[in-house]
Amino acid sequence: MAARPTGPAPASPAATRPGGAPDPRPTATPEGYHLVWADEFNQPGRPDSTNWRFETGFVRNHEAQWYQPENAHCENGLLVLEARPASRPNPTYRPGSPDWRTSRPTITATSASLNTRGRHQWQYGRFELRARIPTAPGLWPAFWTLGVSKPWPSNGEIDIMEYYRGKILANVASGTAQLYTAKWHSETKPLRSFADPTWASKFHVWRMDWDAQAVRLYVDEELLNETPLSQAVNQDGSGFNPLHQPHYLLLNLALGGDNGGALAPTSLPARYEIDYVRVYQR
Repeated sequence: MAARPTGPAPASPAATRPGGAPDPRPTATPEGYHLVWADEFNQPGRPDSTNWRFETGFVRNHEAQWYQPENAHCENGLLVLEARPASRPNPTYRPGSPDWRTSRPTITATSASLNTRGRHQWQYGRFELRARIPTAPGLWPAFWTLGVSKPWPSNGEIDIMEYYRGKILANVASGTAQLYTAKWHSETKPLRSFADPTWASKFHVWRMDWDAQAVRLYVDEELLNETPLSQAVNQDGSGFNPLHQPHYLLLNLALGGDNGGALAPTSLPARYEIDYVRVYQR
């Protein structure tokens, strides 16, 4: 296995970012890398359409929210994904439909999901997110990647940051011989395990270091998951390794569904606040 990428070069004390707290690490370019893409969200209003596209409607995992662009905006140097209560007809409703997306007569909550599919994609590198995540019951914020070729999960999925039910997760998924069934390499860390009782109210840095040998997932420099790419070959006889292809990025705030758990009456509205997303390569 190749040596891990080197850490950031020494720098002056970290600058204060939006949210009032200093970065957990310097913002200088890591030694041996160069910045190939970033969004700092400094322009107020709708996110940059040359970087991001939106998902719309009920999309995956039997989640409670209807995704719509109106729930994402930039303010004060942050991208804000906001989940809100709602009460309006589902425009895709079909009485008697067996599909969970069209069997719901009403939309009870809205949120936002953005991705770089068809705009930006990368194979290997260091991927960083600085964000403050909401942690109320039923909330499911995430920062993740999907491969550009083959259907899920044979395209590969990397969950750099995922939170639900009181724990953060760092996951890698690849395909199996059974259609739409993933092989997971998953690690979790309960929020209660952090020494800081106010951890959830602060901004944190999530990072992926991905090369031809392994994926390593971190929060604030703490290694959560190291998955050798040799363990990610699809188990369908094809020999295809979805982590040896380009991936695109996704940011979303989901509600409920298969993993998120039940929403509490006080869970909404909720804000997932993102300071920046950066991609470095050697």
